[in-house]
Amino acid sequence: MGGAVANDVHGKNHHLAGSFGEQLRAFELLRSDGTRLTCGPDTNADWFRATVGGLGLTGLIAWVEIQLQRIANPWIVAENRRFASLEEFFTLNDEYEARYPYTVSWIDCAAAGKGLGRGLYLGGLHAPPGVAAPVPPRRSLSVPFAPPVSLVNTWSVRGFNQLYYHLPRPARALLPYQPFFYPLDNLLEWNRLYGKRGFFQYQCVIPPAAARAALREILGRIAASGQGSMLAVLKRFGERTSGGLLSFPRPGVTLALDFPNLGQKTLDLLDRLDEVTRQAGGAVYPAKDARMSGDHFRHYFPNWSTFANFIDPRFSSSFWRRVMAD
Repeated sequence: MGGAVANDVHGKNHHLAGSFGEQLRAFELLRSDGTRLTCGPDTNADWFRATVGGLGLTGLIAWVEIQLQRIANPWIVAENRRFASLEEFFTLNDEYEARYPYTVSWIDCAAAGKGLGRGLYLGGLHAPPGVAAPVPPRRSLSVPFAPPVSLVNTWSVRGFNQLYYHLPRPARALLPYQPFFYPLDNLLEWNRLYGKRGFFQYQCVIPPAAARAALREILGRIAASGQGSMLAVLKRFGERTSGGLLSFPRPGVTLALDFPNLGQKTLDLLDRLDEVTRQAGGAVYPAKDARMSGDHFRHYFPNWSTFANFIDPRFSSSFWRRVMAD
C-alpha cells in the first residue's frame, strides 16, 4: 500500500476513477525525527500532495485508509476488439470508454507501415448479481531459469505478435477477475525470458493534442529498431490531474512496454524516445525507470523543486540521487 501511494499508481479504470491518490482518505507519515503526521486531502494537505507520488522520500507510510468500491461478484464481463491501426485505436477508445469502466489495449510494437499501432482492445465491467460461470482451474506455467541470452528478440517478438494479433478469440466472455486484471500471473517468473541481462521497462504519457503524432513517431522508432517485446500496453488516461506534486498520471495517452537489455543500443533508443516525449510535452514514469536523465526528469516534473522541501533528510534513493546529479 505504501508503494502504491508513493508512486500514485493507476489502473484500467483511470478514465473514471483516477489514480490511487484519488482513492485515499488518509495515511500516517512517520518522519525520521519521530514526528507522526496524519495526512489527507484536507489534513496536512501539503504533506499529502508531497507524499502521493513522492517516491517514498518524505518518510515511512505507517498506515493507509482508502475508499473501496462495492461489487456484486468477482466476475468480469469482457469484450475484445481487434483494431488495425493507431488511428483506429483512438476511434475505438471513444466508444469503449463510454461503455466500460475498465479499458486497456495490447499493441503490436513490431508492426510498421499501415499496421503501425495495431492491436487488441479490451473493455470490461463487473458482472451483475447472480451472473457467474464455472471457475476454471488456475494453471500457471513457470519459466524455470534465465537462459544465457534473451528469448525475446526481433524474430520471436514478430512471430508471437503476428500470431497473437490474429488468434481467434470470443468477442465477449465472462472472466474471473484474476486473469482480467493480472494476466501475467499465468506465467510465473516471466522476467527470466529476457535472459541474464534482464530488461528495461518504459512508460510514457503524451498529452491529448500531441498523442497521435508523437505515438506514431515512438512506435515507428521502436519497430525500426527491432527491439521491444510482446508486452506493450496502450491506454488513455482520464481528463483529471492527480494531486501529487510528482504524480505521473495526467490527461493523455500512456504507452508501456519492456525492452530486452541490449546494452548501449537499448539505452540510445530509450534516450530518443525520451526526447520525443519531451518535445510532445509528456512525461516518463519514474516508477518504471532505470536510466532517464536528470534534465529530462526535471522537465517532466516541474514541481520537483517544491517537492524537495518535503524530503526526509534520512531518506534517499538511487533514483533521486541520479536525477539530481546532472
